[in-house]
Amino acid sequence: MVKPVTEDFHQMVLEVETETSGTWAKICGITGRTISRTTNMSETEVPADCDDESLPNDVEITPQSQAVTVAGTAVWARQSHEMMMDWWYLAQRKNIRVAHLNAAVGDTEYETGFAYLTSMNDDAQKGQGKVTREIEIRFDGIPTRTAKAA
Repeated sequence: MVKPVTEDFHQMVLEVETETSGTWAKICGITGRTISRTTNMSETEVPADCDDESLPNDVEITPQSQAVTVAGTAVWARQSHEMMMDWWYLAQRKNIRVAHLNAAVGDTEYETGFAYLTSMNDDAQKGQGKVTREIEIRFDGIPTRTAKAA
């Protein structure tokens, strides 16, 4: 039997392009991230039998659109605070990438594209200790997939 090759937390990375084109930085404070890839389907009811209309229709589905979102949990960090505030308040479209650093050579290592910070929620609770932040980022279109080089 072959044991699966897995990926650790630090090998699934979310990065934002800095002011210097081609330079990437992690969002400081991230403690969790979820990448969601969704295909929205269009449904059409089609008669199951042209001769027997008493039969229920068949439902045929067709892909209509796709979306990729990134949800993240974090502790508030001064290092990324102003960048995140500007991103949301200015409704900026930033270049981001999601990396799977443990991908095999030839498999998708990076998903890259422009994205919007669609929500950012901060939470402070007495006795909790640290302020936490939840974010959601949505790619503007489908990200470009880049294979891992040798």
